[in-house]
Amino acid sequence: MKNYISILIILFSVTAITSEAQYYRVRPRVQVRVRPQPYGRPMPPQRRDAEKKPAFQPTVNLSIGYGLPNLDKNQLANFYNSYKGNFSQTGPITGAFDYQFSRYMSIGLLGTYGKVSVPYYDYNSDGKTPSFTGSQENWSVMLNLMSYIPTNTKQVQPYLRTAIGINNWKQSYLDPSGAVAAQQLDPSQLAYQVSLGTRINVSKQAGFFVEAGYGKYILNGGLTLKF
Repeated sequence: MKNYISILIILFSVTAITSEAQYYRVRPRVQVRVRPQPYGRPMPPQRRDAEKKPAFQPTVNLSIGYGLPNLDKNQLANFYNSYKGNFSQTGPITGAFDYQFSRYMSIGLLGTYGKVSVPYYDYNSDGKTPSFTGSQENWSVMLNLMSYIPTNTKQVQPYLRTAIGINNWKQSYLDPSGAVAAQQLDPSQLAYQVSLGTRINVSKQAGFFVEAGYGKYILNGGLTLKF
């Protein structure tokens, strides 16, 4: 039985190969008629060469922005018999320095600074005077990779940002007298940011940017410069 199956497979294969060969052999050739030109008149070019883009010039890019925070407030600790009030947040303030070595890629550093604080209230209190206040300051430095999306205009340049690095935390939990109310270990040392944004160039050296993402901020915008 196996021999019959093998023979059938070989026959099907030979038939398929033969049919394909006949298809390509019988395929008619397209005839192109060329209109004769008068004697001494040059023949027009049959194909236009694609226009070549000018050579890319590497640039150093600097951007400074202000964003809406995302994850830092979640790093404040939860305590038994206490609940959090309204958060107060500053930043993050962002700064990026990168080297664009091609039309589509650049590499550099992204830094952020942000501060968040929140009052903690005892469940048995009147809800007006906090039992203590927690605050955190955060600095982060991340390796920053930018992938630029090609467009037909130089004024608008979409991009994808991917950054990963380390956090540096400074936190405290103090009662109204300024005494230490609690001590906690520092949150995660891993910092990251993934964003989709666009740069709007108002000149060859300056422009604005806006982006949305996840990590250190959810929205960010500011000024960008090229050198």
